[in-house]
Amino acid sequence: MNILLIGSGGREHALAWAISASALCDRLYIAPGNPGTAQCGENVVIDVADHQAVVSFCKLQGIGLVVVGPEGPLVAGIADDLVAAGIKVFGPSKAAAQLEGSKAFTKELCAEFGIPTAGFGRFTDAAAAKAYVAEKGAPIVIKADGLAAGKGVVMAQTLDEANEAIAMMFSGGLGAAGEEVVIEEWMIGEEASFFALCDGTHALAMASAQDHKRVGDGDTGPNTGGMGAYSPAPVMTKALEEQVMAQIIMPTLAGMASRGMPFQGILYAGLMITSQGPRLIEYNVRFGDPECEVLMPRLKSDIVPALLAACDGVLDQITLRWSEEAALSVVLAAKGYPAGPEKGSVIKGVEKAAALDDVLVFHAGTKQTALDLVADGGRVLNVVGLGKSVGEAQARAYSAVDLIDWPGGFCRRDIGWQAVKRESDG
Repeated sequence: MNILLIGSGGREHALAWAISASALCDRLYIAPGNPGTAQCGENVVIDVADHQAVVSFCKLQGIGLVVVGPEGPLVAGIADDLVAAGIKVFGPSKAAAQLEGSKAFTKELCAEFGIPTAGFGRFTDAAAAKAYVAEKGAPIVIKADGLAAGKGVVMAQTLDEANEAIAMMFSGGLGAAGEEVVIEEWMIGEEASFFALCDGTHALAMASAQDHKRVGDGDTGPNTGGMGAYSPAPVMTKALEEQVMAQIIMPTLAGMASRGMPFQGILYAGLMITSQGPRLIEYNVRFGDPECEVLMPRLKSDIVPALLAACDGVLDQITLRWSEEAALSVVLAAKGYPAGPEKGSVIKGVEKAAALDDVLVFHAGTKQTALDLVADGGRVLNVVGLGKSVGEAQARAYSAVDLIDWPGGFCRRDIGWQAVKRESDG
């Protein structure tokens, strides 16, 4: 089978690495890909915003499956156009992708179907939003309704911070994403990410992870798309996973089906594990980034049959095997990230790092020039270590990081701290 993977980040390199190892994959194309995905298949230049161009490529190359990595094309309806052309696609319809594309949509779904989540209000003008904040008090969470590349959430500790965030969003600071704002109660607990494959009716639990959103050590500084992750998340016990499936994932599938927009693809539930149990923070409708980079190395099963089963509505016939080992990813970002990353700096030593035992290096924002590998984005590389414990995986990842010669980059030095502390406390 010929497969087309859409995307260019670290998530797509991890997916390309897994898909290219499948017995079912004859040729893998990645659009547009990056220097890392080029090692797994053939990078191709297609304007993925031009859905007819994607359809034409698929027909020309005999593509049997399209896997959509990022959320943007899904929210724009690429899956609908591929299905209409008779092409199998892993990823939700435009209507179902609202679970990520609109936070207000998801909150209303939770309210209607009894899915545990934070209390909320939704607003289309600043005055009403500020009045709500004044009534509820701080700390409080301010979210842009639409897609904002992981930067549309402000955890406001004070009323002043909340009002500044509201003013920024309604004044166009996040573009169209901030035309509506969702304001949520502050939940107390430990965050975790949980992933489930869905075929519209059935859901298959995958694995858990924890990421690190803040740019600086000690969870300081502004939110980012993610500075590192590890899997599994020790906080997610087997009993908790079953509770999440029963109280969050399955009611979501049932609710979406009842609305006439069955969800097929990957549901990535951002969770807060509170003293009252797991509560949904938000949904993403694609593999997380950097979470995908720690899930794929732990997946022992061939991923392609599972993706096909999700497309065909037969996930109840699939099981997945997972490694007992832990995986931990450290993101190397360009100086200036997340505000204004500096592009063009030369990166050396990647091959040396990747040659270490139990280490993988996934490319994200890189570009290969005639002479050098250079930074070409904010989050540039994902260095993954594997080990019997999160602590062991962490040690391997940072040993590899230290072999990469890149003065123009930086990383957090405390990825996995919660899990490592848990392990050392016994």
